[in-house]
Amino acid sequence: MSLDKEWDSIRPDRAFRAADAGMGILRITLLFGSAAVALALIATPFLDSQLRPQGARESLTGGLDLSSTGSIGRRDTYTLRRSVLQPLPSSVCVIRNDGSRYGEC
Repeated sequence: MSLDKEWDSIRPDRAFRAADAGMGILRITLLFGSAAVALALIATPFLDSQLRPQGARESLTGGLDLSSTGSIGRRDTYTLRRSVLQPLPSSVCVIRNDGSRYGEC
């Protein structure tokens, strides 16, 4: 018996399969891709705080918190109307539920 025949009896699947290589490449790609995404999520805020000076951030907002909240009473119903035909873009017409109007209508 030759050595090749003995090896084939012990390990008959010596042939290279492309499917095995494809799964290995896929796993390596997923590994490095997920590592790149994690690094980008961690490094972006850190680099933003390091590269932009503190004064530049405050000059954009003036040091103010620009979020605002508000509430209205439940009994008071009104409609706000804005139109491109009004003289100023910030003009607002307020119409109450009884039909009275105020503002720039």
